[in-house]
Amino acid sequence: MRWIGLWLCLIAPQLAASEWQQLLDPQLSQWDTYLSYRHQPGYNGDVPKDAQGRVIAPIGLNTGNDKFKVFTVQNEQGEPVLRVSGEIYGALTSKQSYRNYHLKLQFRWGELKWPPREQLLKDSGVLYHAVGEHGKEYWRSWMLSQEFQIMQGHNGDYWSQASSAIDIRALLPESIMNAVADPTQPFLPVGAGEKNQGFVLRHADHELPAGQWNTLELICFEGQSLHIVNGEVVMVLRNSRYLDPQGQLQPMVEGKLQLQSEAAEVFFRRIQLKPLAGLPAQYQPLFNQP
Repeated sequence: MRWIGLWLCLIAPQLAASEWQQLLDPQLSQWDTYLSYRHQPGYNGDVPKDAQGRVIAPIGLNTGNDKFKVFTVQNEQGEPVLRVSGEIYGALTSKQSYRNYHLKLQFRWGELKWPPREQLLKDSGVLYHAVGEHGKEYWRSWMLSQEFQIMQGHNGDYWSQASSAIDIRALLPESIMNAVADPTQPFLPVGAGEKNQGFVLRHADHELPAGQWNTLELICFEGQSLHIVNGEVVMVLRNSRYLDPQGQLQPMVEGKLQLQSEAAEVFFRRIQLKPLAGLPAQYQPLFNQP
């Protein structure tokens, strides 16, 4: 019987790994592409117009990527790596919607930056619970969603996209201060319909030095979520919701995933997702206290 026990020990990691769904392949078969605009400095949230004052249409859904190559897959040491050029604002959007899951991926920065962020920090993000039409927020590039920020020194920040809102364990801001996440603090309502603006800083900076791969994890379960950077929980969130056109708050617990193209070159690999039947036990205490 000893050999059976040894055999089980050897295959157990493989069985556990099989629970993960691999979301990245060379053909981007599980994703749609959306390209909006080459935004310029001074953009104010209005629909972009040409020199004659005519409205410029976005490039659109599943059009233009072959020409502009904003989202491409290359092979690095035998595995697919997604390159997002950042040259045009937009998103790689999952074809499938997800509810109750553990998302894990790795990213590292490239070298390129584009207008209007050439003098600013490199920027991207993972949008989750994304629903509705593309281009419904300020930059007219993404869907109504919640954002797990990817930015130099700011991995794990929260942004509300369009009319989303959520409660985050965070220190209460004063005057021009931003709210800062802290797992020991009460939940602070932020976003649409709330007093606090839809932005909260991560608890701490856990980004690795330039050129290294960072591991990001997003855990979502029935409106609760966790932003995890290189194994460290940097934000605890709950009561995910959005403000509907009638001004009523609605639950927001399911939707697509989006990877942003936001004026910086960034690479992603090992994008994988595992369905969850419950919140992992080690994280439950973060939600238990008021």
